Amino acid sequence: MSTEETHEALAPISWLAGRWVTEDGKGQYPNLKDFQYHEELEFICIGQPMLNYMSTSKHPETKKPMHLERGFLRIKPGTNDLAFMISHNFGLTSLEEGSVDPVKKEIKLVTANLARVSFSKPPHVKKFTREIRLLQPNILEVVLYMETDNTPLSEHLRAVYKKV
Repeated sequence: MSTEETHEALAPISWLAGRWVTEDGKGQYPNLKDFQYHEELEFICIGQPMLNYMSTSKHPETKKPMHLERGFLRIKPGTNDLAFMISHNFGLTSLEEGSVDPVKKEIKLVTANLARVSFSKPPHVKKFTREIRLLQPNILEVVLYMETDNTPLSEHLRAVYKKV
């Protein structure tokens, strides 16, 4: 992605733009068996003050799809305030809001709203918190915490990505 395509309002999160791949995602949750996953993230600017977002995770051995997400990471122009709108393939949409620290190159988001299909299975997700940080120029870490009807806010996913 060239810098000419990036909206000027995205300067605080411009380091996130591009495609990121991991082979070492780790999942855990108090009532689940620990698991691993491979994931590809993509943040693309099409000239608006937002990054279009896509995420696809696969089982590391079978390569079968595990989870898909699509959405938008919007910035409030002139600020470091962010809104991350995501549709999950299991019937959940989430709106997370927070901010970016452009010096640390770190984003912190917390659920502002959730909606789910009427026939979703319990336990229902009640809250996410998400931390995205640039560890090195081409190394990204994402940590997702989740709360459900049955489980308090707990770490669920942690992965380190390389920019490709």
